[in-house]
Amino acid sequence: MASVALKKNYRCLQSLQQFYSGGPFAVSFDGSFIICACGDTIKIVDSSNASIKSTIEGDSESVTALALSPNNNFLFSSSHSRQIRVWELSTLKCLRSWKGHEGPVMGLACDTSGGLLATAGADRKVLVWDVDGGFCTHYFKGHKGVVTCIMFHPDPNRLILFSGSDDSTVRVWDLTSKKCVATLEHRSTVTSLEVSEDGWTLLSAGRDKLVNLWNLREYGSKITVPTYETLEGVCVIDSGSPYASCLASCIQQHGKKRADSAAIYFVTVGERGLVRIWSSDGAVCLFEQKSSDVTVSSDEEDLKRGFTAVVMLPSDQGLLCVTADQQFLYYSLTEHTEGCLKLMLSKRLVGYNEEIADMKFLGDEEQFLAVATSVEHVRVYDLASMSCSYVLAGHTEIVLCLDTCVTRSGRTLIATGSKDNSVRLWDSERRSCIGVGIGHTGAIGAVAFSKSKRNFFVSGSSDRTLKVWSLDSLADDAEEASNLKAKAVVAAHDKDINSLAVAPNDSLVCSGSQDRTACLWHLPDLVFLVALKGHKRGIWSVEFSPVDQCVITASGDKTIKIWAISDGSCLKTFEGHTSSVTRASFITRGTQFVSCGGDGLVKLWTVKTNECIATYDQHEDKIWALAIGRKTEMLATGGTDAVINLWHDSTASEKDEAFRKEEEGVLKGQELENAVSDADYTKAVQIAFELRRPHKLLELFGEINRKRHAEGQIEKAFHALGKEEYRLLLEYVREWNTKPKLCHIAQFVLFRVFNMLPPKEIIEIRGIGELLEGLIPYCQRHFSRIDGLERSTFLLDYTLTGMSVIEPEIEEREIEDKSVKHSKDADEEQLAKTAMVEQEQEQDHAKQKEKCSSKKRKSYKSRDVANKKVKGMDFI
Repeated sequence: MASVALKKNYRCLQSLQQFYSGGPFAVSFDGSFIICACGDTIKIVDSSNASIKSTIEGDSESVTALALSPNNNFLFSSSHSRQIRVWELSTLKCLRSWKGHEGPVMGLACDTSGGLLATAGADRKVLVWDVDGGFCTHYFKGHKGVVTCIMFHPDPNRLILFSGSDDSTVRVWDLTSKKCVATLEHRSTVTSLEVSEDGWTLLSAGRDKLVNLWNLREYGSKITVPTYETLEGVCVIDSGSPYASCLASCIQQHGKKRADSAAIYFVTVGERGLVRIWSSDGAVCLFEQKSSDVTVSSDEEDLKRGFTAVVMLPSDQGLLCVTADQQFLYYSLTEHTEGCLKLMLSKRLVGYNEEIADMKFLGDEEQFLAVATSVEHVRVYDLASMSCSYVLAGHTEIVLCLDTCVTRSGRTLIATGSKDNSVRLWDSERRSCIGVGIGHTGAIGAVAFSKSKRNFFVSGSSDRTLKVWSLDSLADDAEEASNLKAKAVVAAHDKDINSLAVAPNDSLVCSGSQDRTACLWHLPDLVFLVALKGHKRGIWSVEFSPVDQCVITASGDKTIKIWAISDGSCLKTFEGHTSSVTRASFITRGTQFVSCGGDGLVKLWTVKTNECIATYDQHEDKIWALAIGRKTEMLATGGTDAVINLWHDSTASEKDEAFRKEEEGVLKGQELENAVSDADYTKAVQIAFELRRPHKLLELFGEINRKRHAEGQIEKAFHALGKEEYRLLLEYVREWNTKPKLCHIAQFVLFRVFNMLPPKEIIEIRGIGELLEGLIPYCQRHFSRIDGLERSTFLLDYTLTGMSVIEPEIEEREIEDKSVKHSKDADEEQLAKTAMVEQEQEQDHAKQKEKCSSKKRKSYKSRDVANKKVKGMDFI
């Protein structure tokens, strides 16, 4: 068998984060993005794939109102701090902010010109502001309750403002006369306002279950439409939209009278969670949605149901409905059989998932991800667009666990366990429930499909029992859910069962419990085999190795253990997490595994060496769910922070990238050496910056410092640098400046930089304050040392002067006078010396003659004396 290539690193490439926590939102005029309030922050979300494009940090107070300018250039926001802010979307900078209300701002509206901003406050006031100047132009009082909604007339020539309040009134304000021109009565809180396409009819919806149509010429009631549900939103269908054409054709096919051209079609949504389309002609309902994911079926259900707003999107993008559980649903109206209308859900964006309990990849190609959150629905996400593809509804309590498989016939099944003490089996293609298993007396904490035959699944419950459910009785074409039958039942543990795993050959099942043990059972009769004892806390996860006869367990005691199936002995123990380990799963054919826990960390381990080779910190809270794609070995993690992260194996890509960078580094290094040898310091400095080689830069600057003629090249090199490169250069200089041996080079570079750059550009360098704080103390130290050395030279001069080694310094004038006098004396001396030399030469010549003559006389005398001596000797 070929050796298995171990994985060394994973990279988080996709992430599904929360972007809407409920409350205000705003849609761009082209529908390309949505501005959402998420706690005290504002998220700008791409409507195509639910990705967060930008985040605007707030003022630590919850956002209460949002509005966009007509051209989408500016965003207006307000929070519980009562601050009204104007943001420029291109730069995400706050242009101005002010306070104007005594209470929170509940609504914002911008007129069609973009020059006026209207604010509705909880202090019962309506104010109009000049956007550019930030000053108040109109101040309206009259409402007796919180102003809940506000809007300008869409016609820029009609300066009219509408406001609705929980005092059951709609007030019409004339901006020209600055007066209230009409008060329109409802019977309960007004929640939504809309103006007809022709601009002469106002539609108001409220919690009195009525839609009132008002004539804006006389400000009288035209018609009242009873809807029999508490309304949260109303919007008008324009005559040019696809909805209007579908409605017109449907009316004609049903043989009704010709559609009245003056009739107004509008959509209402409310607490029932249904979309309904109405006509003002006769106040009739033309279409009612049969059911939706947020439909309220009983009065006992909580308030996290129904719709809270509706927006008609431009062109053919359809209808956008916002739900009370933070979902954005995109609907398109189509003609069904025999002229009937059908509302199709084209897209779903989930703004908030709450706590994620479990997740699994779905299908053979693993293109979908089934997620169990803190709701009674299972959400299935399309990984390509990261949007919620569909929802499986049927449980009456929170779904705690799930598992997926593909049967031999090709059906993709999902098994779920819930707090309602039941298990359900779902067909992902039909998106419906095909089987219900009832029999547990506690919440279902774990389910696991068969791995080989795929004709059964096992469930474990807080009632401490295991059940094996058979899938043989399921019919492929059954329209209704059948009752699942339990093949075997056993009381397995002393406490809640948290996890289950079926062996690859379907011969065993392993159960992990809160009683700190894991047990192995023979299938299909659930006969006890062995207990795995050794953990000090409850066991959260169990899994069989795909190749070896062993089981891996993760526990609340912060450890992971691998056990032998034969005798239940502990083979290895892994420590490294700082909190409970909630999940552990094998990858790379059992040679490695991935774990996650309550510390929010994901760890990659190698079994053979007991080594944790990588740790990832992408979650802000506990991680409860870990899914691994068996084909792609892609990871998905989710937990308490409601974030789903997708991890891809980056070992091969990082290896290729490292090789490419190394190759580029070698080529650049050779190019750098060539530039140095050619004395092309401009190019050499630029390449050294690209390669991030501070030592080479130091050598280059030192050589330039020694060669004064090369200073022009350093200026050229510095001109080519950007602000980030200047910041990096100053960081290098800061390090060099700390060492006395290198400080002269640092000072040389600093001198050049500060001479070239104007002060404005220096201030704009990121982190310049911190850099200067590190440079100034050492510069002062170097200059003080130089001053000390200079003072020491004066003492040396004094000492040498006292020792007559050097002449003392005199004034410049005396030096000049002496130099002039000295030059004259030198000339005279030169002439005297010349004369003396000539005289001496003559004297020497005379002396030489005298010496010669005296030698001759001495020679004659010596001869005479010698002769005399000889004669005397003879005489003797």
